[in-house]
Amino acid sequence: MRRIGVFVCHCGTNIAATVDVKTVAETLGKEPAVVYATDYPYMCSEAGQNIIKDAIKEYQLEGVVVCSCSPRMHEATFRKTVAAAGLNPYMLEVANIREQCSWIHKDIPEATAKAIVLGRAAIAKVLLNTPLIAGESPVTKRALVIGGGIAGSPTAPTKRGEQSALDIAEAGYPVDIVEKEPTIGGKMTQIDKTFPTLDCSSCILTPKMVECAQNDKITIYSYSEVEAVTGFVGNFSVKIRRKARFVDEDKCTGCGACTEKCPVKNIPDAYNLGLSNRHAAYIPFAQAIPNVAVLDSTRCIKLTKGKCGLCSTVCSAGAIDYEQKETFVEEKYGAIVAATGYNPINIDGYDEFAYSQSKDVVTSLEFERILKADGPTEGHLQRLSDGKQPKTLVFVQCVGSRESGSQHGCGKEYCSKICCMYTAKHAMLCREKYPDTDVYVFYIDVRTPGKNYDEFYRRAVEQYGVHYIKGMVGKVAPQSDGTLDVQASDLISNEQLHIKADMVVLAAAIEADKSARPLATMLTASMDTNDFFTEAHAKLRPVESPTAGVFLSGVCQGPKDIPETVAQAGAAASKVIGLLAKDKLSCNPCVSHSDPMKCNGCSSCANVCPYGAITYEEKDFSRRQDGSMIRRVAVVNEAVCQGCGACTVACPSGAMDLKGFATGQIMAEVDAICK
Repeated sequence: MRRIGVFVCHCGTNIAATVDVKTVAETLGKEPAVVYATDYPYMCSEAGQNIIKDAIKEYQLEGVVVCSCSPRMHEATFRKTVAAAGLNPYMLEVANIREQCSWIHKDIPEATAKAIVLGRAAIAKVLLNTPLIAGESPVTKRALVIGGGIAGSPTAPTKRGEQSALDIAEAGYPVDIVEKEPTIGGKMTQIDKTFPTLDCSSCILTPKMVECAQNDKITIYSYSEVEAVTGFVGNFSVKIRRKARFVDEDKCTGCGACTEKCPVKNIPDAYNLGLSNRHAAYIPFAQAIPNVAVLDSTRCIKLTKGKCGLCSTVCSAGAIDYEQKETFVEEKYGAIVAATGYNPINIDGYDEFAYSQSKDVVTSLEFERILKADGPTEGHLQRLSDGKQPKTLVFVQCVGSRESGSQHGCGKEYCSKICCMYTAKHAMLCREKYPDTDVYVFYIDVRTPGKNYDEFYRRAVEQYGVHYIKGMVGKVAPQSDGTLDVQASDLISNEQLHIKADMVVLAAAIEADKSARPLATMLTASMDTNDFFTEAHAKLRPVESPTAGVFLSGVCQGPKDIPETVAQAGAAASKVIGLLAKDKLSCNPCVSHSDPMKCNGCSSCANVCPYGAITYEEKDFSRRQDGSMIRRVAVVNEAVCQGCGACTVACPSGAMDLKGFATGQIMAEVDAICK
């Protein structure tokens, strides 16, 4: 029987506060095959690791069980420790007595008993462990960034694909950007000024866009989407669908002749959020990258009815191609950065604010378009209903944010984080350009936890005279004279207010882009209940997905402002560079294998394998010289297998098993728990 050592960690008071660790060590020390058991306040510390190393050598241990925190936290640490002492790193088992025990129990006897049970299960498994050797796989030195934006809702970034791509390219590695819109830039292209410095958004954005286009290491796939992802860290295979523009990108000069002559002019312009119209042939905005026109296939007369063709007639470059079809590009990548961004929520359900009843009730992003020079009003503050300048504006905070129970069906329980700051920005810009306007802001709480952020908010109040009122707006009622009756409460003075407003601006909550969840499915990446990507560890690995080789950038992970997003984009890029700098990666030795004597060749395992690691071969099982028996059996490519275990569950004959997590090992753990 193997010689097993058990090491129980106090984790300060994280474990020791609710688990009697000394009792756990003493009890597990009496288990069969356990020749040494001890406890220590911090087993992951250098001193704690030395205790493990010394015990392995002194007691000639053949297996180690560490009762501590989650394996996700320190399993790699302890594997390196036992390997340094001469033991195979896969002869280690970690019993999670913190997250699965001490943190969820308050009763010490109950928690202690459970910790003992978890320790017994780990001992039972390590007795059946076999030494495993990690293989190696090559690294494809190319990165993919999904999302070509750089910022987001009024001065808060959605995506930071460009920054990550530029950082990776500057390190010398080729990068592909996939952007579903006809141009890169994201929502920052729609923004006028950025807080807290009130810099011109275009002045920040345009150089980055041009730099991406001119960098010979960066390939931009605009008007494209990721169709499929297979493979694993260092060796992803991605299929990209390039939608038909009906314009040859190599020939188009961006002169705009087709957009000027196109007779179809009544299509809501997405760039202006539907506040103005565009042509069926269009370039999204003046600084678009690539500066190439697009034909709207659903509205173009030539494409829908076979008539017109005026754009082709006026195009001197001959770039119009009505026969163009969507194409597919397949490429291999070593790492993937997800930067899918966000969108403001749909607030049509908030009837109390009259958003669907009055043109003068707008969202913050729509207000941003009104303030910007290339917006529907050319930067003039005007009511959309009659074109007049509003004299009284009311800003309503937290529309759809911090809603418990989501009574409107689309609200979010989380704080959108950026609304307080961009509302202060909007209020300041209004008062600066139009000093005769009265500006009111109704808020639940003012949250400004960033460098110079609170000072920025205080400037709005003290220097610009913006009226901040702590209270809720109950109803906005359009009046016959075109004004809006804002009914609200002032919680400080305990009064009910009626404000006759000319314009109401709603700070709508933000949510993850709709493309995030299907992409997460393709990447086998984790998401939270709000469809934001989940990081591997909130503090230690904040830019990494639990799926190796997939990194997170920007608001796809959660609401962020510009400095946070830029920092995360740079961090994601540095992680990608570190990965691509390696020629080979160590493979996970905990991979599946097939018992050919049990396999019946049914293909159930191959059908569920997300990595395409299982193939079939004809094998001769003959035992006599006078005959043969050829049978189809499964074969696992260990370099491709990621050890997810899906095949072991699907196999009806029990032929598939997982090294390190074999059926016999799992059942031994169950038996130990049920003793």
